[in-house]
Amino acid sequence: MIEDVKKDGEQRMRKSIEALKEEFKRLRTGRAHTGLLEHVMVEYYGSQVPIPQAATVVVEDARTLLVSPWEKQMVAAVEKAILTSDLGLTPVTAGMAIRVPLPHMTEERRKEMVRIVRSETETGRIAVRNIRRDVLSDIKDLLKEKLITKDDEHRAHDEVQKFTDKYIAEMDGCLQEKEQEIMEF
Repeated sequence: MIEDVKKDGEQRMRKSIEALKEEFKRLRTGRAHTGLLEHVMVEYYGSQVPIPQAATVVVEDARTLLVSPWEKQMVAAVEKAILTSDLGLTPVTAGMAIRVPLPHMTEERRKEMVRIVRSETETGRIAVRNIRRDVLSDIKDLLKEKLITKDDEHRAHDEVQKFTDKYIAEMDGCLQEKEQEIMEF
């Protein structure tokens, strides 16, 4: 029983790490990467889909993405979706190819991005701590129902704290990596 509760908690913490990494992919760092357009939605045959499901996105050079819609009628829709997204990018269309140049990031914008990254990381840490709280609460419930002993509870508490610390340290590592990436250029 305790093992099931701990495994569930650890899986949820792992998912928090993955969610943080996905959030980091969406943040622009000054270098072109295809993950930048993954969350931008475009109207495609009556439904909203991410751009990579309606076009091919490749990195043309360090500061330019090349988007090639699969169908000619999608060029305008994809261009509009990029233009109206929260990324602040201005696409340039030439026939079937849409080039998305990334402007240089100012020092002020870099510092703002670092603040955003730190805020996202803190949100992730809070999520991990909330999961720890839930797991410990479930373990206490098992103790109250006399399904486990006090020693089992204490041991489980220590193990839960160990894997909580591990995931928070992993988040901190992701934060440091992303900060370096942002401040690089």
